[in-house]
Amino acid sequence: MALFAALLWVRLPLLSATPRIQNTATILKQVQTLSELVTVKYVLEKVVLLEDVKWYGENRVLLVAHGIVKAGVDLQEIKPEDVRIDDKKVLLKLPRARITDVYLDEQKTRVVDRTTGLLRAFDKDLEQSARRQAVGDLSLSARYNGICGDAEERARLQLTSLFHQFGLEVEFIKDK
Repeated sequence: MALFAALLWVRLPLLSATPRIQNTATILKQVQTLSELVTVKYVLEKVVLLEDVKWYGENRVLLVAHGIVKAGVDLQEIKPEDVRIDDKKVLLKLPRARITDVYLDEQKTRVVDRTTGLLRAFDKDLEQSARRQAVGDLSLSARYNGICGDAEERARLQLTSLFHQFGLEVEFIKDK
């Protein structure tokens, strides 16, 4: 009996419900300089239903995607000919705004339903495909709802405020 208790005591840590995390090294792979003035963030939700139907059954995943889409202007695109200074007035041609980042908030994105047909194997890639579809749909939706226009407007407001702090007036030149 004592031997059984000793074996059980040795095995108990192996039956623990909490996973052990191994501390491993983090490797810095790349550092990039960014010149993006991100001026707007849209928070969107999208329901994605992805079905893989075969004659012998279906796999399906229903995902509620909570996503973030950010947009702004890349200041690195400003060329010397895009800036003119006339006394206390700055004439500036801003680059077009673009979407800078699209991602899912993993804390709020969730799979609501997953179905694996009786004769089908579990498809581990189906959820990832639904997530990729959601990211693409969120980007299109943000673009359709005017995120780039909002980003350009806010970039002008932010830059106007910055130049005013230096005692300069700014005028934005329209693209021809």
